[in-house]
Amino acid sequence: MKKQKVNRKYNFPDADLYQMCMDAIRMARRDLKSFKTYGYDGHRLKGFHNRCQKFVDVPDDDELLGDQMIVTDKKYEASEKVKHAIRSIMTRVRVKFSNRTGRYRKFGTAKIGDMTDAQLLFCGRRVIRVARAQWNFLEETGLNESHLKKLADACQKFETAMNIQQDKVADRDIAVESRIDIGNLLYEEVIKVCEIGKDIWAESDRAKYEAYCIYESNNEQKKIAKAK
Repeated sequence: MKKQKVNRKYNFPDADLYQMCMDAIRMARRDLKSFKTYGYDGHRLKGFHNRCQKFVDVPDDDELLGDQMIVTDKKYEASEKVKHAIRSIMTRVRVKFSNRTGRYRKFGTAKIGDMTDAQLLFCGRRVIRVARAQWNFLEETGLNESHLKKLADACQKFETAMNIQQDKVADRDIAVESRIDIGNLLYEEVIKVCEIGKDIWAESDRAKYEAYCIYESNNEQKKIAKAK
């Protein structure tokens, strides 16, 4: 069964969530004596702080996207080397056979520029197989084992680059989901801390009560902070 997509429970940047949590932790430490009467002790507050630090250490999507782009560029470079090796072989094949003949079309390289990664890799290995099967006809064109080895090596490096890129895509998906999970836990915890804090100061100190207020809109939150 496909895992259900995880959604963020807050609508402001992760950096703002982190700062909100750290502010709440700082105030809760100040008010820890009162927090303990709600069953919220220093051990739980320390655990909250540790999760905040873990949240900071999780790579954000810009980092992960950058890594993905780097390996995608390397995959593109590897694919170009495969195409070059294929074209080098097919130029020699064309010396012997017209591109309208069955022997030429067996190589299946006509739409090499439009192939997907998987199709290109499949094509490269087919070219090697078909060339070896027609060796007696192609040897006089100057085609030799070094040309096929060059293509085989290019295909292997291309396949490795494809796998690395796919791994990076998966790593990014997993990391994004992990970050959302941790962020949601922090958001739930900061709400609990702030609810306790507001209850502690509701009737005795309006300024401290307001300091524990959470605003769903990031813009609204900034307006309140600026007004203070």
